[in-house]
Amino acid sequence: MHNTKYVFVTGGVTSSLGKGIIAASLAKLLQERGFTVTIQKLDPYINIDPGTLNPYEHGECYVTDDGAETDLDLGHYERFLNIPTSQANNVTTGRIYQSVINKERKGEFLGKTVQVIPHITDEIKNRIQILGETGDYDIVITEIGGTVGDIESLPYVESVRQLLWEKGHENAIVIHLTLIPFLAAAGELKTKPTQHSVKMLMQSGVSPDILVCRTEHQISNDIKRKLALFCNVKQEDVIQSIDAETIYDVPNLMLKEGLDTVVLKKFNLTSKQEPKLTTWNSFLQKHKNPKYEVEIALIGKYIELQDSYKSITEAFIHAGSSHETKVNVRWIHSESLTPENTEEHLKGVNGILVAPGFGDRGIDGKIKAVQYARENNIPFFGICLGMQMAVIEFAKNVLGLVDAFSTEMKSDCRNPVINLMQSQEDVTEKGGTMRLGAWDCKLEKGSLAFEAYQTENISERHRHRYEFNNEYLQQIELKGMKATGMNPKTGLVEVVEIPSHPWFVGVQYHPEYKSTVLKPHPLFVAFIKAALKQSKA
Repeated sequence: MHNTKYVFVTGGVTSSLGKGIIAASLAKLLQERGFTVTIQKLDPYINIDPGTLNPYEHGECYVTDDGAETDLDLGHYERFLNIPTSQANNVTTGRIYQSVINKERKGEFLGKTVQVIPHITDEIKNRIQILGETGDYDIVITEIGGTVGDIESLPYVESVRQLLWEKGHENAIVIHLTLIPFLAAAGELKTKPTQHSVKMLMQSGVSPDILVCRTEHQISNDIKRKLALFCNVKQEDVIQSIDAETIYDVPNLMLKEGLDTVVLKKFNLTSKQEPKLTTWNSFLQKHKNPKYEVEIALIGKYIELQDSYKSITEAFIHAGSSHETKVNVRWIHSESLTPENTEEHLKGVNGILVAPGFGDRGIDGKIKAVQYARENNIPFFGICLGMQMAVIEFAKNVLGLVDAFSTEMKSDCRNPVINLMQSQEDVTEKGGTMRLGAWDCKLEKGSLAFEAYQTENISERHRHRYEFNNEYLQQIELKGMKATGMNPKTGLVEVVEIPSHPWFVGVQYHPEYKSTVLKPHPLFVAFIKAALKQSKA
């Protein structure tokens, strides 16, 4: 029988320490050592998923192949491991309670009083073990969102306590990520916040096996010895995680610190091979030592929180590295663009990307950005709503349909070149009701998209409710914008291009979700190549 090992990653002292990056880095090293690994995220919020959350609240909403709207950490997991995640990789408190309440309504608890223990914790434990029980993975890493001591996290910590007891410490361990702050006035690193954090974790019945300490300064052996003594761990199990130049440095830093070897020792596992990180370090070398630079304008309406476009900016890094090019992003708020200042905002950029989004705020600015890119022969990339804005701009300014619009922003527009899908017309709920997940697309040979992918049939992830209105397809194509990618079953337009333009591509899907370190997304690679060519012109 396949004996899956479980690693739980908790966080203390403060949020945003980088549990997701530590989990992904450890997984990468274990993968390099020959083990099959996956990572899941437990999110303590009561939303069913982040699909209805404002990006300012939680950053971008990441979408998996099977159509799950998930936490952005799953993007890190995929970018590091180069393997797809699924619905099972992200669990929220909302989903846990929804499941338990549904079971109670169906009478599955046989009249018992439904309580946090055992019913909620049992549901959490089942979700944690779903991936392990497939037999596909040697090790499952589970990141628990939030900070130890949060009321929201208590059922998760209790579930971990029970699993540690049930499985034994040779099969399940806890890594506690914590902060070692530097007090400038005292001129020293302080361990007390970590001591308190570990004490709080232990009060819940969970004792960490490994401490990973986030720090701005090197941690001395004396501090490691002190942490080991007061936190009840071995000194070799105190791992330093010093601030890195880039998140992609972290696997190498953790390798140097021996995090992976400590974990394997806890599990009594022998490494199948030594981690080489050859392709990873080749990427890192090119990323850190670029020969060229380009500047891309990213037009969006959530640019105050750049995590709202995390997958896009990471895809720029992957694609840039493949061309030994540094991609500088010029962040432009779509609401700030007007006919009078568009030239001022966009002058000198080598490419323009109009980002995804929902609603009517900032729409005029996005349309202006498309027009500027089209008329000035600047490489253009439109993603989801960005593609729709490209179609609207073309219909308005080339076809002369001045009232062309999307029914998302203007339900009574006379020329709805972007319209609601028929399957969406009776939908009233927002969450999880869009066209989500992987859909097929057939590309036209000779098109820019085909040249990028080098294949005719592709599959890409979607997250939207409105579509290109095929009633306008013929007249739009007659004027020079071509639909070069179509869904073979539904006939829905997936890709539009302007062949007379140096590089003008709009896609209805989200290519950024599938870009990884080992496989930069072909459309981003082609876009950066076009921007590089423009920069040398």
